[in-house]
Amino acid sequence: MYSFSPKLRLYSIIFIALGLVLFGAGYFLNKGIDDTRIEHMMEAVHAGGNHAPTHSSELVGPQDHQAHLDHAKLQVGNQPLAAIHIVAVFLFALSCCALFFYCIQNAAHAGWSIIILRVMEAIASFIPWAGAILIILMVLNVTHFGHLFHWMDPELTTPGDPHFDPILYEKQTFLNIPFYAVRTLIYVLGASFFAWKLKSLSKRVDETKDRKVYASYYNWSVGYIAFFGFASAAWAWDWLMSIDPHWYSTMYIWYAMVSCLASAIAAIILISVYLKKKGVLPQFNDNHLHDLGVYLFASSMLWTYTWFCQFMLYWYANIPEEVNYFFGRFKYYSPTFLPMLILNFLIPLLVLVSSSIKRNYTVVTTVAVIVLVGHWLDYFNMVMPGTVGPFWRTPEVLLLNLGSVLFGVGLFVFVVLTALSKLKLIPEGNPFVKESKIYEYPF
Repeated sequence: MYSFSPKLRLYSIIFIALGLVLFGAGYFLNKGIDDTRIEHMMEAVHAGGNHAPTHSSELVGPQDHQAHLDHAKLQVGNQPLAAIHIVAVFLFALSCCALFFYCIQNAAHAGWSIIILRVMEAIASFIPWAGAILIILMVLNVTHFGHLFHWMDPELTTPGDPHFDPILYEKQTFLNIPFYAVRTLIYVLGASFFAWKLKSLSKRVDETKDRKVYASYYNWSVGYIAFFGFASAAWAWDWLMSIDPHWYSTMYIWYAMVSCLASAIAAIILISVYLKKKGVLPQFNDNHLHDLGVYLFASSMLWTYTWFCQFMLYWYANIPEEVNYFFGRFKYYSPTFLPMLILNFLIPLLVLVSSSIKRNYTVVTTVAVIVLVGHWLDYFNMVMPGTVGPFWRTPEVLLLNLGSVLFGVGLFVFVVLTALSKLKLIPEGNPFVKESKIYEYPF
């Protein structure tokens, strides 16, 4: 039985408190930015004749100085919500991907992974917490206290309005506020329900060792896989892709999902190794670490494949509304856009390609941390250009994002390890637990 260390609990609370303080400082600094400073920021960004838009919807409507100033004011005002949105979506998707990986193990009757099922259950326990933040963000956006989603402005879909956008008018069957709110509730409540249901069934399997209960556990695992297949695609459209409403991609949903699947596997590695080092999960050995390292390597390569295919096809086609998504990121987000490939592709490739190195606890956990940072940076690149635009190299954005990350990490550690301390680490009732304990990688 794992006991949540008082020292680690204190650190997680400190992270939460420090994150709130930094975010609060960034928020008040952001609210103090006046029109004069925004005009100076615009001049600095566009110095040298650089006027590339961050997304193609900027090209719709009036193009005079006042229109550009109004747009810049909205982008600067988006900084606080954008910082929270990145962390909330990332951690929600990560937790859902951990539950997805968990259900795949159950549906496949995999034996090797049984001793780390509780780790995945604990990570999935964060789904309602991240989901609650997303619901709050949804309410703020649909009530127009936030402006992360350009398509929510009613004037854009009103024929005859100076800001009328024909592309968004055609998309309003899907991109409308009531349907968006309902979908958000379905994702959050549905995933939270499956996390609770699977956790309760797993406990019943331990208590009863009944085949009928295990069969129900299996069926619900398959059910979540089906739900996740729908929901992970739809929330990528809603929470990420619709930030750039003129742009679309057939690969985006897989790209966004695989990013968090790699991150979920990295989180599973870190928590499993932590429990091993604490001496409460001695059954976790080099063979389990090796297989998790294989999944981390494979998911990193799959992410790279989807990233490159999406980029190559759009860049080669050179259609303005499509390639603009990348062009704005090259112009304004060059320190974060391409360098993330080093963290998410090059390092995992060069380090984890060796089979023997996947048994090295220090190396694999280091790569896991790098992958987590790299994929947060990936979500940063998905959200910030379309919401904040080029106005991100400011002290306010640094404080807001640092505060959001510290708060998210602290809350994640607190919730997950608290849940883990209430679970029996080894699911003794699972029929494959013996196989997991004696598992050896055959090569």
